[in-house]
Amino acid sequence: MNKLIVIGNLGRDPEMQYTSSGQSVTKFSVASNRKYTTGAGEQREETEWFNCSAWGKLAETCNQYLTKGQQVYVEGRLSSRQYQTQSGETRNSLDVSVTDIQFLGQRPSGDGDAEAAGTAVGNYAPADDVDDLPF
Repeated sequence: MNKLIVIGNLGRDPEMQYTSSGQSVTKFSVASNRKYTTGAGEQREETEWFNCSAWGKLAETCNQYLTKGQQVYVEGRLSSRQYQTQSGETRNSLDVSVTDIQFLGQRPSGDGDAEAAGTAVGNYAPADDVDDLPF
């Protein structure tokens, strides 16, 4: 079974494109934070970034309702790929093919339609820790 669950905040506004066959795909990144204390008592925080792609109707919903900084629950399949940078360096990337998404936090100010956004995907529940954004 290949299933990944990530709870985090959008690192950028989603970008929707269409394949040559007309299929919609929306891409966005999600940052997930982890806070911990080292053995020496020092507070540390790590951020992991996940590249996410949603397809079809889910892609259209994500593009319509998601905005940078918004907290989300993302469920999907994990895939890896290898690519080369412009300087010729080989890098690896872990990507999530989204199968389900839920809005967990308030949308950033400027759009009063947060309740309708939660209804479109389901299970809208405001979060208390929106101030812990990694950006």
